[in-house]
Amino acid sequence: MTTTLAGGRAARRQTMRRIRPRRSPATVLLLFVWAGAAGVLWLWWHNTPAIADTNGKILNAGRITGLLAGYLMALVVLQMARVPALERRVGSDRVARWHAMSGRYTICLVVAHVGLTMWGMALQSGRTAADLVQQTIDAANQLPDVGIAVIGTGLLFLIGLLSVGFVRRLLPYDAWYHVHLLTYAAVFLTFWHQISTGNDFAVEPLAKTFWYALYGVVTALALWYRILTPIRLNLRHRMRVEAVIEETPGIVSVLIGGRRLHRMGAQAGQFFRWRFLAPGMRFSSHPYSLSAAPRPGMLRITVKAIGDHSARLRELTPGTRVWAEGPYGAMTAQRRSRGKVLLVAGGVGITPMRALFETLPGAAGDITLLYRANTTQDLALWDELATIAEDRGARLMYAVNSPDGERPDISADRLRQKLPDIEQHDVFMCGPAGFAQSVYEALRGAGVPARRIHHESFEM
Repeated sequence: MTTTLAGGRAARRQTMRRIRPRRSPATVLLLFVWAGAAGVLWLWWHNTPAIADTNGKILNAGRITGLLAGYLMALVVLQMARVPALERRVGSDRVARWHAMSGRYTICLVVAHVGLTMWGMALQSGRTAADLVQQTIDAANQLPDVGIAVIGTGLLFLIGLLSVGFVRRLLPYDAWYHVHLLTYAAVFLTFWHQISTGNDFAVEPLAKTFWYALYGVVTALALWYRILTPIRLNLRHRMRVEAVIEETPGIVSVLIGGRRLHRMGAQAGQFFRWRFLAPGMRFSSHPYSLSAAPRPGMLRITVKAIGDHSARLRELTPGTRVWAEGPYGAMTAQRRSRGKVLLVAGGVGITPMRALFETLPGAAGDITLLYRANTTQDLALWDELATIAEDRGARLMYAVNSPDGERPDISADRLRQKLPDIEQHDVFMCGPAGFAQSVYEALRGAGVPARRIHHESFEM
């Protein structure tokens, strides 16, 4: 049995909209970030007298690494805050990469800050580098707020260790996700010693005010978008499971009903983080993209069973309460800059592509969908896709393995053969990482500029 959600009025209105591409604000935001880092460096330089000896050099190196680490900690929290301007304009996957990079730099700076500061203080007290552990213990016991900062630093190291690629792959997703939330506690615990022991804030009241404002604004954004906004959204729309339908073996669609769901601001190509309030699933929140344009009383996700959470979706019963956070993601029609579009889906990556196939503005012949799967039986939602293609005059192609298991050719030459003007297309694609990389290389070889290849991963 398959669902049928094609041709809704809201979706038809979307196809008639004028194309209005929006530029990503990523470059402007990065300039602001670097300007802030330059301001931190200036603060250190402004408050640093002439450095005459080795001990002074070590302590001042500890100061600058501590200031930069404190600045980056605020950015790390900001990147976790689900701010719409970042999530929907820059893209969730890009923000996630910024967050991971900022986290790595923060931990390196914290290690340098602690090591250099304790080394300098040890030399100042007539000790040697071998006494760093004892110096750290003395500082934690004697200096204000340093003791709780040590706990926060330990949490940062734990989070950093569990975020290393091979370690993270060994952990269940829910375990890693909830441990990662300890970042908030780590930042809170390490903040106070910056104010109470930081020389720069003691001599520069304006700098102290700025530091409070920076952390205050970031904290307010995190509270608003991570806690208050989801509460308001779920109280307003009151979502529940309406039905669970098997599309193909191992792939199910979950129909979610609620009040005025079309007013949630969701667009085709976006995703929510879903929490189903059923036994064994209440504490699990996973990202799944919409597989159809939002209807006034219905949303739909289509999910492949590749883990414990996704496998249990088939057990959901009608009436189960649903808690959602979102919408997130920037892979929407607003990323489009050309009249013609190629959508490329690999496996269950068809879900956001199916929603875009239904709603992307375009005349007959403007939209093409290429669907890659292992077999024709794995082509989930195929009947819907065929109906949409017929209604819109769009082109629908599939690429499956041959009976002897040979993989189809999705090369630059093959793409040019199927779409001679492919370099004039925008391309949206979704699928496993290896598939996405190989298609990206083929598209670049076929002459499609990188700026017109749109891909987003929301597994964060």
